Amino acid sequence: MGKFLLKWSLDESKVPIDPKERGAGYTLLMNMIKEDKEKGILHDWGAFPSEGKGYCIVEGSNVDVMIMTEKYVPYVRFETHPVATIYEVDELLAHLTG
Repeated sequence: MGKFLLKWSLDESKVPIDPKERGAGYTLLMNMIKEDKEKGILHDWGAFPSEGKGYCIVEGSNVDVMIMTEKYVPYVRFETHPVATIYEVDELLAHLTG
């Protein structure tokens, strides 16, 4: 199982101008995020205030990440980065120092 840092950003062309519509849309997105957290794939999530951007930490396979992020299309775009754990870096160092 891998760990991933995902940077997300809202596609502002899809964000409604009307505040009530925008709030309803954001509520739907937040409910999906909470659902992903309950399922255990999403471990941390945060928004950068007033930017329409943020991050999340996801654990799973590449396919798990693709399935999770596809639900948010076309409203959210993701930049995905695999993350090496401290134990994986230690394994690299052990190999290097042999």
